[in-house]
Amino acid sequence: MSRAQLTRTGILRMALGGGAADPLLPAEGGGGRRAPFLLRALRIAVVVCLYWFTSIAMVFLNKYLLDSPSLRLDAPLFVTFFQCALTAALCLGLSLGAACGPPCSGLPALRLDPKVSRSVLPLSIVFIGMVTSNNLCLKHVGVAFYNVGRSLTTVFNVLLSYLLLKQTTSIYALLACGVIIGGFWLGVDQEGAEGTLSWTGIFFGILASLCVSLNAIYTKKVLPVVDGSIWRLTFYNNVNACVLFFPLMMLLGEFRTLYHFDKLGSPSFWGMMTLGGVFGFAIGYVTGLQIKFTSPLTHNVSGTAKACAQTVLAVIYFEETKSFLWWTSNLMVLGGSFAYTWVKGLEMRQVQEDPNVKSGERSETGV
Repeated sequence: MSRAQLTRTGILRMALGGGAADPLLPAEGGGGRRAPFLLRALRIAVVVCLYWFTSIAMVFLNKYLLDSPSLRLDAPLFVTFFQCALTAALCLGLSLGAACGPPCSGLPALRLDPKVSRSVLPLSIVFIGMVTSNNLCLKHVGVAFYNVGRSLTTVFNVLLSYLLLKQTTSIYALLACGVIIGGFWLGVDQEGAEGTLSWTGIFFGILASLCVSLNAIYTKKVLPVVDGSIWRLTFYNNVNACVLFFPLMMLLGEFRTLYHFDKLGSPSFWGMMTLGGVFGFAIGYVTGLQIKFTSPLTHNVSGTAKACAQTVLAVIYFEETKSFLWWTSNLMVLGGSFAYTWVKGLEMRQVQEDPNVKSGERSETGV
């Protein structure tokens, strides 16, 4: 999944897959009556389009804020800090509006408990690494290459599942991972051949992939601390991140950069910053909607197709010319990701249909 994106998809996937219900998402069932097929199809189409629009718009907005020649703001940690602060504020605002009735009436009350904050801190450190490395990767590579640059999340999922959870993976899933790795290295080679390769961007892309995998593992461990509430976890995660970002920004001299930034008082700059933060918050909600109205498997397929559309749009928008092998690398990454999703979907179906499968095998198949 995007992969990526960012940042809240893994948490929501776990929460919607087996945790407390999300109060912002519509309840299923509708009184035991299913909606007409046309209405359900239209609803799914709208949700998928909303996910695609929000995810792609967030990437392009972040690229502008992080690396725009017209903006010239070299403060990636500040951009990330602002988005975390806005997410925490939006969580708190929605919680305070719970008394207003639907759709906020089911939201849990949020208050900052230092004890809970300390328990969430290990996850918050991984979370900071994830969102920061994502943004730094995007800063140093083009939007067209962004998907390939951070495409190793699936590979790290398999590796960490074996190293930390002692869970094995089927040969077909491993072959799909091999295709992803091949596509990644071919993409790196082609970026170098075109003179656009950034090893800094590649490093942060690999780090982002690792942190996304670690984030999913730590989230599962930390969720009981916040009573399984995804919104409490999001709130504490982002509050902790805001506190931890301050010394990092000071260490890297970003406060001095902001002091000399000529657009610091520009309403359009703050408007773009706010819009980027809102999209960053919204991606978690629309991801949850897509999973709710389709399935986790369909969400992964949609995310893969979205990444393909995002790459094509970036090439067109930035008027880039790419070689045949460069496109081949993208197709290998997307094809490997789709194949992995398909294999895992088949394995999950086999586990659900076979009551004699061991619990350990059930756990492995769901990774």
